[in-house]
Amino acid sequence: MYKLENYIAGNWITGDGDGQLLFNAVTGEPFAAASTKGLDFKSITDYARTVGNPALRKMTFHQRGNMLKALALHLRQHLPKFYEISYKTGATKADSWVDIEGGIGNLFANASLRRKFPDDVICIDGESHNLSKNNTFMGTHILSPKEGVAIHINAFNFPVWGMLEKIAVNLLAGMPAIVKPATVTSYLTEAVVKEIIGSKILPEGSLQLICGSAGDLLNHVTGQDVITFTGSASTGLLLKKTPAILNENVPFNMEADSLNCIVLGEDVTPGKPEWDIFVKEVRKEMTLKAGQRCTGIRRIFVPENRMEDMWKAIAASLSQTVIGNPLNEKVRMGSLAGETQRNEVKEQVQKLLASSQIVYGSLDSVEVVDADANKGAFISPLLLKNELPWASASVHEVEAFGPVSTIMPYKNSDDAIALSKLGKGSLVSTIVTADYKQARQYVIGASTHHGRILVLNNECAKENTGHGSPLPLLVHGGPGRAGGGEEMGGIRGVKHYLQRTAIQGSPTTLTEVTNVYQPNAAGKKGDKHPFKKYFEELQIGEQIVTDKRVITSEDIDRFADLSGDHFYAHIKTTDFNGTMFEKQVAHGYFIMSIAAGLFVDSYEKNPVLLNYGIDELRFTKPVYPGAEIHIRFTCKEKLPNDKRVIEKPEDFKKGDDIEKGIVKWLVEMIDETGEITGVATILTMVAKKINKS
Repeated sequence: MYKLENYIAGNWITGDGDGQLLFNAVTGEPFAAASTKGLDFKSITDYARTVGNPALRKMTFHQRGNMLKALALHLRQHLPKFYEISYKTGATKADSWVDIEGGIGNLFANASLRRKFPDDVICIDGESHNLSKNNTFMGTHILSPKEGVAIHINAFNFPVWGMLEKIAVNLLAGMPAIVKPATVTSYLTEAVVKEIIGSKILPEGSLQLICGSAGDLLNHVTGQDVITFTGSASTGLLLKKTPAILNENVPFNMEADSLNCIVLGEDVTPGKPEWDIFVKEVRKEMTLKAGQRCTGIRRIFVPENRMEDMWKAIAASLSQTVIGNPLNEKVRMGSLAGETQRNEVKEQVQKLLASSQIVYGSLDSVEVVDADANKGAFISPLLLKNELPWASASVHEVEAFGPVSTIMPYKNSDDAIALSKLGKGSLVSTIVTADYKQARQYVIGASTHHGRILVLNNECAKENTGHGSPLPLLVHGGPGRAGGGEEMGGIRGVKHYLQRTAIQGSPTTLTEVTNVYQPNAAGKKGDKHPFKKYFEELQIGEQIVTDKRVITSEDIDRFADLSGDHFYAHIKTTDFNGTMFEKQVAHGYFIMSIAAGLFVDSYEKNPVLLNYGIDELRFTKPVYPGAEIHIRFTCKEKLPNDKRVIEKPEDFKKGDDIEKGIVKWLVEMIDETGEITGVATILTMVAKKINKS
């Protein structure tokens, strides 16, 4: 029998003893064992901190992002192998797609986040602040990778996605990870990690894998570490109380199973598109992954006068679900992850039946295709009905982690909102309604108790990602019972692994520290106009101060005629009494346009390929005829611009083969009094010198 290997300290090793038996969820046959007995967990954490962490911290955000992209491309080449193993967990092809390709998709999504960060080992967080009258002292915040390790304790339901969506974030941030998947499905996680390690894309020490018990792992954490946990609330709370976690103030991000709900809007009746959308969503969430999703719909709320119509519609839809061997193409729902899970689901359902009744399915039998219902961990979808949701505490507290949901009535919108909150916090809630006012009322009323809310109607039905689909760029987590944590969430997720530090000093000092030009810092004089320099040649802080240009009334009139912008303030015959202006004022966009005319200094071709855009444009003081404007033009920041991956020759576009970067320039528009009349950040795409050679 195959014994799973742990990847620790740069080696694949098996634990001592026989270990825990692992079973094929479809056939019930044992085929592997997992053990961590004899592992030195202190040395495992030390290895991550001393080997993996320094290697990742030396890399920039862009280098780490490209590393994730390379890893995603590599894993995509091994999909058939992963799918073959995934079937043993009871997952259908659709289930496996969510787990495997959804996880790889997380790598791609987080890789793209590198563009939100500088090409540096640290980044600025938020705005800078001038702290002095004479502009010699300021403050800002930076984010830097912590010096510890991210420890991920994952659930059994998504052995690939659960790992990849978490490590993508900590790796982008610059921290290594120790992954401890749930043992029952850890064989699939092991297969993916073997490919990751074999690719040699990650620096050594960036990823370690533990297949089996976590032992005393959490006793060795420090204040520089971060722990994430996905699983039951009771287990999470137990782990959270580990003395080392409390003593060292270790961040503990918990995602616990929650009683997520879906609400049918009062406006939705049989025959409306939203009625069928609701039924389809409930069925999908009950049967996908055999209901083993932390985001699964456990509570269904419908207007009390539509209870019977709705539960019958859901039951009819569930009856069309073919259950059985996931290798059979006709099968749409596979088994639970194992016999232990099936027993737990049945125990929880029995608790619910004290106040509810089954209106679809059977707790004792299920028809399956191409499989043995008794040997495999199969169970029927179970739709329960509870007529008295306010009198039944268990339906809001007990979760059967399988294809089980309970339908309940509500009286009005306020009642639905209040019932949704009885779950004491969830990962996600959905309302299906075509009534925008009802949607707004529900979102505002229920948002305090749900980490995510999906408003579903016919407008977005075809392209929505669904109730149960967390997205890498949105927060995944929830308050209260759901754990109080936030995983992913784009930049927010990355910040979980970064230390925020306030830094203070002179503008010039902070420019040198952050590698981003700070207002009022000393400029650097170059040997030639910056537009004549290649990307590599430009220095942060490189600055030119242009000649002056007098703004005339005729200039303003001509710009108004050219642009068509005849706003009253730009017309000299306007009576300016009662306005904010003394007399005819120049268009802000005119001043921005002449700024370009002042700082652009060459009619010949140069390394600047194009103007990429304008950020943070502000007009801070009126410019009247007679004003003398000049520009202070400073290289603010430099960012790589990766060459586009072209899979088909016909997709090639002119410029795709040019090595280039994005340069941000601070443009300050200054009048004859020395005051700033406008400020902006313009972006140019600049060629690299490598193209010249």
